Amino acid sequence: MAQEKDQEFVEFIVKAIVGVPEDVRVERTIDERGVLLTLHVNPEDMGYVIGKRGETAQAIRRLLSIVGRKYNANVAFKIFEPEGSRREDRAPREETNYDDVDTSAVEDINL
Repeated sequence: MAQEKDQEFVEFIVKAIVGVPEDVRVERTIDERGVLLTLHVNPEDMGYVIGKRGETAQAIRRLLSIVGRKYNANVAFKIFEPEGSRREDRAPREETNYDDVDTSAVEDINL
């Protein structure tokens, strides 16, 4: 790819949305499958980069694929998750038992 424009692009976008831009680092590796960009950010900025339901990360991936197509390159994007930032570390959600829910107020509604 034309002198790592993909890497510069990701750094520019991510630095604009995180709280600690000086901690943004993008590693670029090339193999037979194409280019892999691995993003490293401050652990406190993971939420900004991933976004609600992963929408921000997906948007970055889409834009990066467009940049890759411009240079005829297959570009993959990976976000490095530092230890302690994974979802498994969060407390498990309690299951709701709907057998105990009072539905008497809506039982007569016809839809």
